[in-house]
Amino acid sequence: MSEWIISVVTDWGYVGVFLMMVLENIFPPIPSELIMPFAGFAAANGDLNMIGVVLAGTAGSILGTLAWYYAARLLGLERFRALCNWFGRFATVSEQDIDSAVHWFDRYGRWAVLFGRLIPAIRTLISVPAGLAAMSLPQFLVVSTIGTALWTAILTGAGYVLHDNYDLVEGWLDPVTTGVIILVVVIYVYRFVTWKPIRSIG
Repeated sequence: MSEWIISVVTDWGYVGVFLMMVLENIFPPIPSELIMPFAGFAAANGDLNMIGVVLAGTAGSILGTLAWYYAARLLGLERFRALCNWFGRFATVSEQDIDSAVHWFDRYGRWAVLFGRLIPAIRTLISVPAGLAAMSLPQFLVVSTIGTALWTAILTGAGYVLHDNYDLVEGWLDPVTTGVIILVVVIYVYRFVTWKPIRSIG
């Protein structure tokens, strides 16, 4: 995966960073923890500009997360629950999961989005309760942009600082990424097998 990400960033520059971050938010197994440090390496080598990389990564991430936000907002809570009962086994999402996420969002509001954008895996999922709770788009964009810009800046800065140890960093990033993907698959299979629909009482 790392070689593919490197080739996209190298061949497409800022557009490549932007597109990879869009995909990262729509399809979480593509991790920003690989994309942005590699872009930071490129900036350290003089192929890209540090600020341009952060802006491209932030813009791509926001566009990707908007897809989840709008999907949740357009469906609404009740239809989202209904879909969970129809397709919940394949999505491994239950009504209880949805209700818990919305409750957590209702309790912490904008802070949930801000800090959620700084936590791997949660970065994408936090957009769903925000959309279900009908958080205003301007507020969602402002809070998400702050959290996302901070996250991409940290990862890009790490790549910039560690560019001299590129081979070393790549050597441990690939196994870690593979391990994360395997863990996600195992958790998915477990939830798929053990998933049970919510049955109405009465």
